[in-house]
Amino acid sequence: MPEVPPSSARPPSDPPPSDLPSPGPASPAPADPEPAFREPASGEPAPREPARRGSAPREPALAPRGAALTSPGRAPGRSGSPRTPVRPAFAPVPPAPSVPSAPSAPSASSAPSASATPGAPPVPAVELRSVTFAYGAGAHPVLRDLDLAVAPGEHLVVVGPSGIGKSTLTGLVAGLLVPDRGEVRVGGRPARISPSAADAARERVLIPQQAYVFTGTLRENLLYLCPDGAPDAAVLASAEAVGLGPVAERIGGLDAVVDPAVLSQGERQLVALARAHLAPAPLVLLDEATCHLDPVAEERAERAFARRPGTLIVVAHRISSARRADRVLVMDGVHAVCGRHEELPARSDLYRDLVGRWHTARL
Repeated sequence: MPEVPPSSARPPSDPPPSDLPSPGPASPAPADPEPAFREPASGEPAPREPARRGSAPREPALAPRGAALTSPGRAPGRSGSPRTPVRPAFAPVPPAPSVPSAPSAPSASSAPSASATPGAPPVPAVELRSVTFAYGAGAHPVLRDLDLAVAPGEHLVVVGPSGIGKSTLTGLVAGLLVPDRGEVRVGGRPARISPSAADAARERVLIPQQAYVFTGTLRENLLYLCPDGAPDAAVLASAEAVGLGPVAERIGGLDAVVDPAVLSQGERQLVALARAHLAPAPLVLLDEATCHLDPVAEERAERAFARRPGTLIVVAHRISSARRADRVLVMDGVHAVCGRHEELPARSDLYRDLVGRWHTARL
């Protein structure tokens, strides 16, 4: 889809999340502040699924076909240590050589936890265990008894009709929503809103359809999800990787002041994508975050995230995104089917119809 030309009037935008101070002028605070790792909306207002019970229309139920939607993982091999020869008691023992200290391992909050048992499969980066969720006590469940496991480093694409619950799924994984039953785990720990915005930014980042860009320098916009900052070389590398380089050069570089009103919706999405690419979070959730980019620009951005270390979950609207993924999760309101793009047309009538519709749209 081609980018929307810049608007002459500045589009309204949500203020930055209340967990971190806004680098630019603050807009009026929304009724429900969001944590720093979730991109607030700006530009044209778009409907989104509410995070409070009873405030949204009912959505169709989603239940699994039966088997858990898991990703096959490879168990790490066992490693043995060489036997140390026994030194005679009368032999002099030479002083132990000094060993340089190894770099400290990343903290548990900055990467998915690994299995502590040798030979056991790694802990899933994302795991849903019999998750049921509804917007309100009397509402029909959007998700029902959903089981899903996403392996560390996996690229998963989520597809389905509009309003079926795809954004609900990303909200649950991001910790913005709490399931009525079941459990959502990220890196082996319960998914929940972190008490610290900095901790949240180190764990996961969610970019919605309406990208948030605030008035401030381009550097401030791109470092917004980096609690510890980042060198200019890394900032420029992320900008170039997702395709923001020409826009950055046009507006005057990292120190140029960004006016969201003069950027197109596609350009604002590129800023948000570069921000997420630069963030330290090992889990990235893109919820229609490339819908205002043309197919070539979308492919470049998605391939940049696929090369980035970590796990990627993409809510997609084009078949090309599904083809690039390791697996595809199809949500149709009755059951969920997960598998490779090549095998799903034979397993899911909805996916077969979606593929046919996508092919027809390209003709």
